[in-house]
Amino acid sequence: MPNNHFVRQFLLDISFDRIPLPVVEQAKLCCYDLLGTAVGGGRSTTSSIITRHAEDHFAAGTNITAVQPLLGGPRMSPVGAALVGATMIDALDCHDGQRDTKGHVGCSLLPSLIAVLESQSRPVTGRELISLIVAGYEIGTRAGMALHGTVTDYHTSGAWGAVNCAALTAHVLGLDEEQFDHAVGIAEYHGPRSQMMRNIDHPTMLKDGSGWGAMAGTSAAYLAAEGFTGAPAITITADDAAVYWQDLGQHWQILNQYFKPYPVCRWAQPAVAACLSLRLQHDFDPSKVEQITVWTFHEGVRLFSDVPSDTEQAQYAISFPVAMAVLKGVISADDVYSGFNDAQVRDMIGKVTLLEGADYNKVFPAERWAHVCIRMADGTELVSEPHEALGDPHKPMSKSQFQDKYMSLCEPVWGRQKAQQVLAYIEQLESGNLADLMALIRN
Repeated sequence: MPNNHFVRQFLLDISFDRIPLPVVEQAKLCCYDLLGTAVGGGRSTTSSIITRHAEDHFAAGTNITAVQPLLGGPRMSPVGAALVGATMIDALDCHDGQRDTKGHVGCSLLPSLIAVLESQSRPVTGRELISLIVAGYEIGTRAGMALHGTVTDYHTSGAWGAVNCAALTAHVLGLDEEQFDHAVGIAEYHGPRSQMMRNIDHPTMLKDGSGWGAMAGTSAAYLAAEGFTGAPAITITADDAAVYWQDLGQHWQILNQYFKPYPVCRWAQPAVAACLSLRLQHDFDPSKVEQITVWTFHEGVRLFSDVPSDTEQAQYAISFPVAMAVLKGVISADDVYSGFNDAQVRDMIGKVTLLEGADYNKVFPAERWAHVCIRMADGTELVSEPHEALGDPHKPMSKSQFQDKYMSLCEPVWGRQKAQQVLAYIEQLESGNLADLMALIRN
């Protein structure tokens, strides 16, 4: 079968000393942003269900070291821990993403990588962990771009996240070239090629498929190690995929990730930004708002537009976060878990009208835009400029905004002291190690 030697060789060659400083800093930022999202997502019913499921059905056998999921809890196989950690992050929609993949690399990457590393019972330095996180963002982003560039359906992140998790797991397990090829081939074949727009139209705990992708990808490498064979991973080996891989190790895709200031779908956040700009400019009284008209791209209009009845609908909504932005000027984890029960919020949702903008459709997914018009009770119309969401590479969040987001997610669960200690450790991770970091997180 065609091999994936350049991907395997990239993993063998990557080292901390060869990684540019901005890439190192971005990897640490991704790490604590994902961790904060996991802590926030750990409050969800989704997280409780998947943890019980993995404990019951993904126990470690006699030939493998049992590990805990990302935030701790019952011991299980690395495959189960990857499933739990990725599902927990995916349970709260405020993790990083990338425009060209229309999805999320880190969500499946981090919990799978940590689970497999911990199962090896060997010391892992912070420098090695950073290097592997960077490698995962480089491989995972390209796998997602290749899938979307060569297949007509819009598949969830789990589809190509599986390929990435398989590559990383195969590397950590020390598989040879043939086994590596089979691992990524199994993962691509078994990865959840689920249609993303189904969950946009009907929001549920399925989310972006990242939990199942982490499970499938991690499992694929263990299967390959046992001699299980897989068809070629065509998103890597096919001729029409080559363009997505030719700059591996030269151009750092981790720097092209976006970050979310709010725990709702990225597609809703340009409209949120537009509403916030009008609040800042006009300082209007939300009780006097009569109508909110939103123009955005087709996929944004497809988001849930009624009053949410659960957190999944709230996170994949557009009218709800727009209403929250107008009323409060912020959207918190508490809001997406229960804020839709507030009478004022429900009333404001009913005032939102959604329209497609032809110009916005033309530039999606490379660009995501929205503008809004808020009509007041006295007939005054407040019209925003077209807005993109905060957190894109060309419109970055500040370091203080990242830290405030992390603290808002972690402090209610961990307390201020622990949240700050974990953050400080990750910011100096190159001087630390994986064991001490995980002990601090799980203490």
